[in-house]
Amino acid sequence: MSGPLNVLWLQSGGCGGCSMSLLCADTTDFQGHLRDAGIHLLWHPSLSLACGDELVTLLDAIVQGHTRLDALCIEGALLRGPQGTGRFHMLAGTGLPMIDWVRRLSTRARHVLAVGSCAAWGGITAGGDNPTDACGLQYDDDQPGGLLGADFRSGSGLPVINVAGCPTHPGWVIDTLMALALGEFDAHALDPLNRPRFYADQLVHHGCTRNEYYEFKASAEKPSDLGCLMEHMGCKGTQVHADCNTRLWNGEGSCTRGGYACIACTEPGFQEPGHPFHETPKLAGIPIGLPTDMPKAWFVALASLSKSATPKRVKHNAVSDHLVVKPAVRKTRLK
Repeated sequence: MSGPLNVLWLQSGGCGGCSMSLLCADTTDFQGHLRDAGIHLLWHPSLSLACGDELVTLLDAIVQGHTRLDALCIEGALLRGPQGTGRFHMLAGTGLPMIDWVRRLSTRARHVLAVGSCAAWGGITAGGDNPTDACGLQYDDDQPGGLLGADFRSGSGLPVINVAGCPTHPGWVIDTLMALALGEFDAHALDPLNRPRFYADQLVHHGCTRNEYYEFKASAEKPSDLGCLMEHMGCKGTQVHADCNTRLWNGEGSCTRGGYACIACTEPGFQEPGHPFHETPKLAGIPIGLPTDMPKAWFVALASLSKSATPKRVKHNAVSDHLVVKPAVRKTRLK
């Protein structure tokens, strides 16, 4: 590829939260950061001055092959209703549904990115009775298909790249675009759900500041408690693919660090887990959602052993909103 990576960003059925998150990227010069990475933003609804006829002219130029489109980024679910017409979301000034534009532009794009879980799986927009018949670009919840179909491949030969999250971390989006600009992104960079592996091969549990409480199964019992949020408070961080606790948000935070359970926002169907977000479903007192790769028998045995060995400090602090018992001061040298 010669020249910078030409990126077109369109918003469909969503809240715009992924764009808001993108603007929190860890840089003092967002446009300069993209430029230095070899990324050229053709148009973004919040960042570009062009609008109306200027945008329509750009879209026509891309569809006709006059303007190269290297990466088509779609934010928000695709609204197919009513009755498959897509007219619940018309692209202003064109007389055409957004889904028609997305289909046309996808055939011209070297890469297609679903930015956020709405664009990837349907997300919150597809929740409930789904009156707008919302879906993802290449998935309908956890089923391949979506708007473009399971067999869709972009000009590069890749399926839709699902940069899932609600919202996405700005680093996930920028790092994916940077890898594409460098030509360092291929099929091996995608996990089984076509998410970038650089963040999807991690678990939210990795780097969690509550790990000591998890190790001893010292659990929080109410929202302000310091203990592990898995056993009672609905946290799915031991199962969910993302690097939220090692790639911090705004340089310092994450859901679990803020006292909020991980709700699996990078996973298909997270919006309707079948239970309240802040409650852990159990069977015979054992959480149904066990840590990834851990057999049930092992978890039961480990949990029983851990609870019996829990230090007094950890046990008391777990159900408090501040440190009640501080770590003992002891010599650490061998002599």
